[in-house]
Amino acid sequence: MNQTVVINIVGLSSALLKHKELFLTQWIEKKQVSKIKPVLPAVTCSVQSTYLTGKWPKDHGIVGNGWYFKEECEVKLWRQSNHLVESPKIWDMAKAINPEFTCSNMFWWYNMYSNSDFNVTPRPQYRADGQKKPDCYSKPEGLRDRLQDKLGTFPLFNFWGPNTTIKSTKWIADASKLVHDWHEPTLQLIYLPHLDYVLQKYNDEDVILKDLLELDTVCEDLISFYESKGVKVILLSEYGINLVKAPFHINRLLREHGYIKIREENGLEILDPGISKAFALADHQVAHVYINDKSKFGGIKKLLENCPEIDLVLDTEGQTKHHLNHHRSGDLVVVAKKDYWFTYYYWLNDRKAPDFARNVDIHKKPGYDPVELFTDPKKKMMLFRIAFKLLKKKLGFRTMLDVIPLDATLIKGSHGTPNIGEDYYPLLITSENSEPGNQQVEAVDVCKIIMNHIFDN
Repeated sequence: MNQTVVINIVGLSSALLKHKELFLTQWIEKKQVSKIKPVLPAVTCSVQSTYLTGKWPKDHGIVGNGWYFKEECEVKLWRQSNHLVESPKIWDMAKAINPEFTCSNMFWWYNMYSNSDFNVTPRPQYRADGQKKPDCYSKPEGLRDRLQDKLGTFPLFNFWGPNTTIKSTKWIADASKLVHDWHEPTLQLIYLPHLDYVLQKYNDEDVILKDLLELDTVCEDLISFYESKGVKVILLSEYGINLVKAPFHINRLLREHGYIKIREENGLEILDPGISKAFALADHQVAHVYINDKSKFGGIKKLLENCPEIDLVLDTEGQTKHHLNHHRSGDLVVVAKKDYWFTYYYWLNDRKAPDFARNVDIHKKPGYDPVELFTDPKKKMMLFRIAFKLLKKKLGFRTMLDVIPLDATLIKGSHGTPNIGEDYYPLLITSENSEPGNQQVEAVDVCKIIMNHIFDN
């Protein structure tokens, strides 16, 4: 078996490789480069599960970053149990070939409770006094303490939210090197999220280049480390992030036509999916529309097909063509045109928005919210506001970090649709001459390509 590392650089596409001074650009020029046809939906959990199983979403069941759990009548995103993935993973296949195979999963999703050997993933502490404390989860459990003794507490608030920085990506890279030295896994999977943030927040080449240079420094150190150890290096990405010009509020459209039901709590509005005739789980440029009242199916489909911001409205037949026909998928799967994205917003008046809308709260929101990357530009003295609220929390008072704006026009980049230019296709970079270069590969082929590296075809 050959020791192999797969470094997942989120958001990397050929559109970003025009800067010849970058280490990454120079390193990649000497390798085999293929473009991966985007899977639908081109979002983190679906793509990673496709890469790691060699199966489409219709088989592994990860139809997005979350879905509607029909038995509970609840939308749930960012779950973490690997048991949600309904197909064997690459470590299962490899162990069946050679029981001595070991795998380290550093922050790829559905990390918890898998048969992989050395795993680390974000897992904050939600304390009874209302505080949210940075932390991570590991297998074996002592690995968490050993890493945090060496590197400090995992910087959760730099991993997601308005304070995202290179710090979290560097922590993951440094932790990965330590895990390699301590355990020497046959396969190591590493997730580097840094570009995900800047490409969603900005359409400014100077700002993007600054973050790209920060990531480039981390990648140079990481790749040099593994090459010095004789480990085979594969670089890949899950999706490219293309520019968008506007959001589309799909749930507001459904509400205006009488499909969504709201309950009021403390004068604020909460989406009630269990009694709604229909609602949408928005996930970047894809939305799963769940229809409880099946008699409304035709009217809803026609309503969405008439929206100029929408590219595809997929019923069961359409989902089958895109390998997304799974019972977790919406009755309709809606794909935005490449320069639009979907919000989860369902309120018609911002004064009625739920309290969690202005917080970083990935588990309460019935959809993905990239606006969590910003603080509200309309509120003055934001740093003082945040510091004061954090002080109150430390003193034992309950308070909310309600600093997130409700302005979806702040978002400048998105992903999810497969219908983008090839410059924004995800990349697969390998030094193996036997692998295809300068051509397209299917997302389901990535698993086989990794296996070929490990077992010499």
